Amino acid sequence: MISLSVMKTKIAVVIPNWNGKDVIKSCLDSLLSQKAEAKIVVVENASIDGSLEFVKNNYPDVVVLEQGKNLGFAGGVNMGIKYAMKNDYEFVALFNNDAVADKNWLGYLIKELEENSETGIATCKFLTTDGEKIDSTGDLYTSWGLPFPRGRDEKEDGQYDAKNEVFAATGGASLYRLSMLEQIGLFDEDFFAYFEDVDISFRAQLAGWKVRYVPKAIAYHKIGATSGKISGFTTFQTLKNLPWVYWKNVPLSIAIPMFPKIFIVYWAIFVRAILRGEIFIAIKATIICHVFIPKKLFYQRFKIMRLKRVGNNYIKSIIYKGPPPNAKK
Repeated sequence: MISLSVMKTKIAVVIPNWNGKDVIKSCLDSLLSQKAEAKIVVVENASIDGSLEFVKNNYPDVVVLEQGKNLGFAGGVNMGIKYAMKNDYEFVALFNNDAVADKNWLGYLIKELEENSETGIATCKFLTTDGEKIDSTGDLYTSWGLPFPRGRDEKEDGQYDAKNEVFAATGGASLYRLSMLEQIGLFDEDFFAYFEDVDISFRAQLAGWKVRYVPKAIAYHKIGATSGKISGFTTFQTLKNLPWVYWKNVPLSIAIPMFPKIFIVYWAIFVRAILRGEIFIAIKATIICHVFIPKKLFYQRFKIMRLKRVGNNYIKSIIYKGPPPNAKK
């Protein structure tokens, strides 16, 4: 049972939407059926499929924040987070438009943040739509500079039923403490999408906050329902964003021995993209990545390290040793 006290906290749930008319009904219905009360906020990223009209006509109690262009996941959720801050909410949940939440999903995440003041982010057990396989049980960051979703593609068999600390939370179905975001800053909008959730979790860890996995909080994800609509999107965002997490956040004593490995990984991804016929996408992403590195390495890194409250040994201890177990995929 979830204590009724968790229902009194002022919560907003933010859903960034871009051309998700085919999935957003089930998403909103599941959020409006939560046992925990929350204000639902849809950030409408200039859809052209009728999403805006559909939400406005069928969900009058949902707040819709219309954008003049597609701000991506990072920019979209930032608009929702700013709305929550302006209206004095305590926590903000982020939720993918192609996901569906169990009725107790939000309540269990709220309970974690209310009972543990050091927890800045609570994340859930994210399963595939049929509940048979795992999408994520928290994201990890490896000594090769590659993030990966813990348990991805494994058959769900209760192997991740223990609550524990994880390196990062998936941005697609997690709860964030707004006082933490006021301290460390919002999502980095240069990322647009992919790894922006690992980046903000890394910043939270450096500032001394904990990221915790709550297995009783369950949601279901239709993987790639939005990103799959854009050819080459995953390749572009991966090559653009992957080094930024490293340059911004990894402490120097850890970054130096890690550099040869992330260098190899990056150019292996680049070559694989070329072999797949994505040469122009790969080149464009690499150019943009390197143009922005001075901003990440100097200006943003300086701000992040000023807020650092934990030792390098702690950060080293929570980085997964070796390549991701699903790297061969």
